[in-house]
Amino acid sequence: MNIDIEERVQKAVALFKKGYNCSQSVFLAYNDILGIEDTLAATLSAPLGGGMGRLREVCGAVSASFIIIGFKYPSNNPEDKAAKTRNYAAVQELAAEFRAKNGSIVCRELLGLDHKQDAPEPSDRTEAYYKRRPCADYVATAARLVGERLNSKE
Repeated sequence: MNIDIEERVQKAVALFKKGYNCSQSVFLAYNDILGIEDTLAATLSAPLGGGMGRLREVCGAVSASFIIIGFKYPSNNPEDKAAKTRNYAAVQELAAEFRAKNGSIVCRELLGLDHKQDAPEPSDRTEAYYKRRPCADYVATAARLVGERLNSKE
């Protein structure tokens, strides 16, 4: 596979700035190569935003990268332990790379929040929102890391 990673990163950030959540933005940057149409991709990835429905757990951008990498290393047969191991290894490697760049994969830690979850109502996307939230950077990082993995020859 030969993906233009920077094009995908720019697309992910643009989608985030258009109002998609972090998970949708990363997933929609790659859904075409996965064979998933836009509406289904946005629907599937929506609950992962805000660290899983604004629970502020694992970053949605990171979660989307895990789903995407699962297409490169599928584990769809419960008896195929080798495939399951490779799938989990790819997820752990992506998580380690993201953590090395950002210090964590947990939404509340990335955002410096002192509470475990937020109300379910999403924040309005204003200029002030984008100034205080580094999420576009995390979207870019997750989109770049998964693109590099998809392009790798391993």
